[in-house]
Order: sequence, then C-alpha cells, then structure tokens
Amino acid sequence: MSKPVVRAQDLLLGYGGAPVSAPVSFTLAPGRAIALIGENGSGKSTVLRAVLGLLEPSGGSLSLWSAPVDERSVAFRTRVAGVLDDDAWFPALSVSEHLYLTARGHGVTGAQGVVDELLAEFGLTENARSLPVTLSSGQRRRLLLAAGFVRPRELLVLDEPEQRLDRRMRTRLAERLIAEKRSGGAVLLATHDADLVRTVADRAVFIADDTCRLLTAEQGAEAIARTAS
Repeated sequence: MSKPVVRAQDLLLGYGGAPVSAPVSFTLAPGRAIALIGENGSGKSTVLRAVLGLLEPSGGSLSLWSAPVDERSVAFRTRVAGVLDDDAWFPALSVSEHLYLTARGHGVTGAQGVVDELLAEFGLTENARSLPVTLSSGQRRRLLLAAGFVRPRELLVLDEPEQRLDRRMRTRLAERLIAEKRSGGAVLLATHDADLVRTVADRAVFIADDTCRLLTAEQGAEAIARTAS
C-alpha cells in the first residue's frame, strides 16, 4: 500500500493564536484529488499554506508521506509544487525565461521543450517574450499555473486555480488535473468552481468556523452551487 501523500488529523490553524476554522481532517492518496470548499475566509487557503510549509499548525497533526512538513528540504521541493493566489514571478524576465529558469532550477530534463509545450497549452506562446507586468490579469494567472506544472512533483497544491480563467481554459485545466491523477500525482485544491470539483475531485472537504465535513465530489459541487445561489 502506498503511503498517504497528505494526512491531516484535527489540524488547527490560525494567526495570533486564534483558529480560523474548526479542526480539519482528511487523507489524500496518490492518484487522487481533494477539493477544499467553503466560503471566503473559511480557512481553505490557510490549510494549503500549512501543507506547503508556510504556516505552522497550532494543534493536531499534519504529515506528507508520513513525515513532518519541511519546505526547506530538497526532497520536499522536488515532490511538492504549489500555486497560491499570489502574483509571484521574476519581474526582469520574460514569460519564457521565467518558466525556463524555474524548470532548470528544479532539474527538469529537456526544459525548453517542456516550457514550449506549456506555453502552447496555456495560450501564452505569443507572449513568450513579454514581461509579466505587461500581461493581462488572466494571462498572469495562466503564467503562474504554467510555473506550477513546469516543476517536478508528486503533489500539486492549487489555491482557486480557476480564478481569472475563461471557460475554455477552465476546461483545459480540468483535463490537465485529470491527467495529473492518472500519472499517479496527488492534487489538493481550494476552489469555488462546482464543475471543477465534480470533474476532478474524488472527495471534497467542507470547511467552516464550526465544522469540517468530508463529502463526495457531487455533494461538494452541490454545496458550492447552494452557496452561490
């Protein structure tokens, strides 16, 4: 049996000692996807930050491959790739140079070929020589997603990846995430997109101030639809 990629048990997270949500528990296996759902401010992004080693839990337990989270280790950086809701890039580098440097920095073989494929997939080929600051909001979001996919990984962590994407690109993203699972990769994402949950996720975790519930993907999609209505 493969080790769980992520295991959270009664995980408490917060700032200044104040928890942002009820204790969170879930287990993510290889080749599976879990969607974190809930209203804005419910703690979804906070959970992702903890998984990426950017926030220390205040209670409960959190492990990756049965080991403590250590974002400083080489092993962690070669197995985990994350895209948060931050515009983070090298401002003096072009779109293509940014992706190429990221790929080479993580030891990707045939980096330029991988970059060219991602530029085409995310509709950025014509912007390859542009500086990120000149891109539209949607193009910058696609650049950040491409930077996540250009890295080697066994776990992909995404914070509302559907933001600022049109319907065609959301469909392409869903296809990419399904392929990620088929190759044995694990996906943990926070999202407000019911279609993305229904298409990609195996389970959903509903997070709120007073509860954390494990749902089927369909139940998760329905919960998002009720919140939006």
